[in-house]
Amino acid sequence: MPVTSDDDLRGIIERSRRIAVVGLSSNPARPSNGVALFLKARGFDIVPVNPNETVVLGAAAVADLGQIDGPVDLVNVFRRPEYCADIARVAVEIGAGALWLQQGIRNDEAMAIAEAGGLKAVQDRCLRVEVQRLLRRR
Repeated sequence: MPVTSDDDLRGIIERSRRIAVVGLSSNPARPSNGVALFLKARGFDIVPVNPNETVVLGAAAVADLGQIDGPVDLVNVFRRPEYCADIARVAVEIGAGALWLQQGIRNDEAMAIAEAGGLKAVQDRCLRVEVQRLLRRR
């Protein structure tokens, strides 16, 4: 079952320092850009994952999760639901700590894949909103 309790959500956020943002756009009008900018300003290390970008928010972009060097604590997804199961599979392969589907994105198959692979899984919640709500000191 996807994570829903405040304690579990807070735990995911507090354990996450390096966040891969799948679908991160360099366009400041896109929600992915606003959320990533917010997270970066609060000290999170952001890894842009988008094959159509080279640099976003000052960080080099990679085409897919499998190209990331080093550990990833959280995979934050801004992609349509039909892509999320494949993203979850790669998140498991790279040993990410958690999978987080942004608000408006639900995919039960992705949740099951992530959980079976040992990842905490969240869907249909905005990471920015939850960081603001649960970690007011940030």
